[in-house]
Amino acid sequence: MPFDWRQYLNLAGFLQGHIGGPVDVEAALRSAVSRAYYAAFCHARNYARDNQGFVPTGSPRDHVLVRTHFSGRNEYQLAAWLDMLRQWRNGCDYDDTVQNLPQMAGTAVGRAQDVLNQLP
Repeated sequence: MPFDWRQYLNLAGFLQGHIGGPVDVEAALRSAVSRAYYAAFCHARNYARDNQGFVPTGSPRDHVLVRTHFSGRNEYQLAAWLDMLRQWRNGCDYDDTVQNLPQMAGTAVGRAQDVLNQLP
């Protein structure tokens, strides 16, 4: 049975909301942003593939192609949310310092939920 990418959003929400104990706060929030992005991206990619004729390449290029696909269908808000989430994910995964991380994590979880709600 294929993985339900929406489960990453559940994990992101958990990480964003249950901080403390043995888990470093910054690590949890960075991970929440990253998981929120992958929940939205993979769900959107699979939705586009299964319902709109999108053909994934299976390469990193799909991150751009999925956004381009939705922009080409005049779903600009969806493409913008995916791009914002990707940028935040990149920052959380690669940058030594991330500003406003608690706010970013909360917004990332909310925007990823918006993507999932738009693509049932």
